[in-house]
Amino acid sequence: MNILVCISSVPDTTSKINFTENNTKFDANGIQFVINPYDEFGLTKAMMLKESTGGKVTIITVGDTTVEAVMRKALAIGADQAVRVNMNATDSFSTATEISNYITQNSFDLIIAGRESTDYNGGAVGGMIAEMTDLPFVNACIGLEVEGESAKLIREIDGGKEMISSSLPMVIGGQKGLVQESELRIPNMRGIMQSRTKPLQVIEPSSNTKNTSSVNFENPEAKGSCRMVDASNVSELVDLLHNEAKII
Repeated sequence: MNILVCISSVPDTTSKINFTENNTKFDANGIQFVINPYDEFGLTKAMMLKESTGGKVTIITVGDTTVEAVMRKALAIGADQAVRVNMNATDSFSTATEISNYITQNSFDLIIAGRESTDYNGGAVGGMIAEMTDLPFVNACIGLEVEGESAKLIREIDGGKEMISSSLPMVIGGQKGLVQESELRIPNMRGIMQSRTKPLQVIEPSSNTKNTSSVNFENPEAKGSCRMVDASNVSELVDLLHNEAKII
């Protein structure tokens, strides 16, 4: 089985986010970048499928040279090879276009993306890839079994789960449940050493045209101070919720 995993390099969720140039640019200084958590679930699932059915796992990332550290971590986890499209991934359509171009020039049985990335939270790239490559797409995927040229999937829907069957090749948007957090792979020393010799191909984008751009950014409001109310003083609590918080 030939599997392609789309990887995003995103700020660690514990990072303090700041902006520069009058809140129009993200400030990457001092930020620790990691594999997008949703992509990490997909990468682990890809490794499991490779181990059970054989084949190869390729990762693809759209970004400049700064994303290569995250790509090497994915290789250390067990991916066989990596491809980097040499452009900044700030627009979902252009990102999906470049990944789709690579897919059409190569043959893959399964393309795994994350449900969304934890930086811009667009949630659009996986669906766009499926549309551009004319492949089936299942998002919010929390279960996947592959048998030959078909797949059985489970995805989250409002109020429940949906069981789906599909033929391969296809695109999925994975999330927690596709594998459990306890199953995520941690690179060991052998994997780290091997990752240094695994191929990392850099390709130039077909186009630098972007359909969207960020006008400005705004941090969320700081959390207010906590107001303690005695558990026996229900009338005061109701008064505060009604007249001060104005939520009832």
